[in-house]
Amino acid sequence: MNKISPDFVPQLLAGMVVNFEIAAIALLIGLAVGGLLTLAKLAGGVRGAVATTLIGLMRAAPTFVVMFFLLNIIPSDATLFGVPVAPSGIMTVALSLVPYAAAYVADNGGEALRQLRDGSPLGALLFLPNVTRAFFVLVMSSSAGAAIGVPEGIAVILREAELMPTLGDKMVLFAIGILCFGITLQAGFALMRLLQRHLGRLALRTREG
Repeated sequence: MNKISPDFVPQLLAGMVVNFEIAAIALLIGLAVGGLLTLAKLAGGVRGAVATTLIGLMRAAPTFVVMFFLLNIIPSDATLFGVPVAPSGIMTVALSLVPYAAAYVADNGGEALRQLRDGSPLGALLFLPNVTRAFFVLVMSSSAGAAIGVPEGIAVILREAELMPTLGDKMVLFAIGILCFGITLQAGFALMRLLQRHLGRLALRTREG
């Protein structure tokens, strides 16, 4: 196998940090937008109908389409009162993931609010594992940034793969990337499942008590 650059692993780890950064930004904005949509949906009436429609549209919005829409709709030199407002590559990818995050929060937030209203705060806390699951999905989806040159983990792997002379060498490189992402994400999903089971047991004991 052709020698892998000694900088590859540090660059891959730094790229994975970018993946998590993108996911965190998307989730924070998604929590705000999804929370507002949840409240509007529960309010019913016209507001509820509009919120339900928006949630459906956000749920169906393809990340790639939203990302390239943002790239083309906002000029790179856009300013507001003389202040540059064009989003960076990282922010563009994060914003493209907001529709999914907001729809996910809106779909699951209503149940959490109902649990709170019914006097079951532990039941409402089951919303946290769901949000954690969404976060890791956003981490995986953030690899779309490779298409626009964002230096996230997949982009680092693809750049290094271009230097490999054979398909076999490239496959070994991809396997290293899959291993790094796989271990990290599976550890996160395992912790999320443990938290979900723990909260579920606590909620059950509270109801039985």
